[in-house]
Amino acid sequence: MRLVQVTVPTGKQQAVLETLDSFDVDYVVSEETSNRAVAAVVSFPLPTEAVEDVLSALREAGVDEQSTTVVLDAQTIVSRKFDALQEQYAEETNEDPAKIAREELVTTVEDLAPNLENYVVLSVISAVVATAGILLDSPAIVVGSMVIAPLIGPAMATSVGSVVADQDLFVEGVTRQAIGFAVAIAAAAIFAMFARAVNLVPPGIDLLAIEQVSGRLSPDFLALAVALGAGVAGALSLSTGVSTALVGVMIAAALVPPTAVIGIGIAWAMPQAVVGASVLVLVNVLSINLAALLVLWYEGYQPEEWFQLSEARSATLKRVAVLAVAIAALSVFLGATTYAAYQTSTFEEQAQMTVEGTLAEYGEAELLEVDFQYQQTMLYRDVDRVVVTVGVAKGVTKPSDLAAVLESQIAEAAAGSADVEVRYLTVDVSEADRSYSSKGSSISTSRVSIAASMTTSGVSPTTSVSVSDGIVM
Repeated sequence: MRLVQVTVPTGKQQAVLETLDSFDVDYVVSEETSNRAVAAVVSFPLPTEAVEDVLSALREAGVDEQSTTVVLDAQTIVSRKFDALQEQYAEETNEDPAKIAREELVTTVEDLAPNLENYVVLSVISAVVATAGILLDSPAIVVGSMVIAPLIGPAMATSVGSVVADQDLFVEGVTRQAIGFAVAIAAAAIFAMFARAVNLVPPGIDLLAIEQVSGRLSPDFLALAVALGAGVAGALSLSTGVSTALVGVMIAAALVPPTAVIGIGIAWAMPQAVVGASVLVLVNVLSINLAALLVLWYEGYQPEEWFQLSEARSATLKRVAVLAVAIAALSVFLGATTYAAYQTSTFEEQAQMTVEGTLAEYGEAELLEVDFQYQQTMLYRDVDRVVVTVGVAKGVTKPSDLAAVLESQIAEAAAGSADVEVRYLTVDVSEADRSYSSKGSSISTSRVSIAASMTTSGVSPTTSVSVSDGIVM
């Protein structure tokens, strides 16, 4: 529900009132004496979905850009005419909630973006917080950085500016997005370099072992679905007047963490991190803009002046085409990583089955764990080593060729190759009751002493540990 107030130019009052009567709208007319160009102020309640039609009719009646129009959000309106008009529009549009008027849409999206200084500061803070959260591998901190990020305003401004032919709004949206990502990447890189220089993170840390990093180095088609969903949700929340706060967090979730990973990759001189995260950011930005643009176009938003319709339609189609082509080009990378992920998953499954089947033939050996170690390529990760942990009783001869046999059989069964490392856990049982878990490093027993040896192809280093009452010494 909206309460609309319109200043009526001198000589246009009769035409304005006749227009409102044609819509069967309740209105109140207040005489205006402060300005000779304005004869009166008319106030009237409207259903949200009727605002666009009524304002368009009033413009035809003479309420031009020189007049002042104020649209307020009304909490309660008690009027029989209003109820009838609301039912009429509900039946005609069949929309719940209804879309807001074009003027209200533009005002809303302008209010979403803070001034440039605050926008830059918030972008820097969100990038620094996200970088800290990723280095700490803390999802909670990363989520906190998303709440800070002021990204929904510029993304929606670009799309709204396109469909209503507001070039200034479109340029501001594009410029804000570019500035936001530039300062965010710079802030993330500088903070990551500082954290590395003063040892806020352990020296020699393996960034690929941090899930918050590795999870954003190999974008696949699921990332495209997330970004498109965020764009659709952003445009719908904007056009229906629903709160955009939570949707803004969703958009930030697609953009802030990979932006921080780019900065981390720069600080650690990891080109694979920079390239992988950059592809993810580009795909997400373009997809969010494309989805929002299509939704607003489908909702029927258009310029105020009829002679701008052709220009707006042409500009919108060109921008949709550019975004679609760019996303299609980046989808080549997404397709490659998706296929690589499928191959890796298939290889792991086949390797697991092969190891289990092979060890079943060794009656004195028990499979404890199969672990896969990876190497990160430029856009995806590949299995580099298969580590097989085997438990054998003391006195049982360890098969010296097991690593070579497994490597050969895995290569044959899984249609792929990887180095195989076999680790033996030799158990000397001093009491009848003992047990050890499938995680070779977690063993519970009454009195057990263990000699553990690792065997790989051509390498046999030996280490030993002792366990007393289940505690590793």
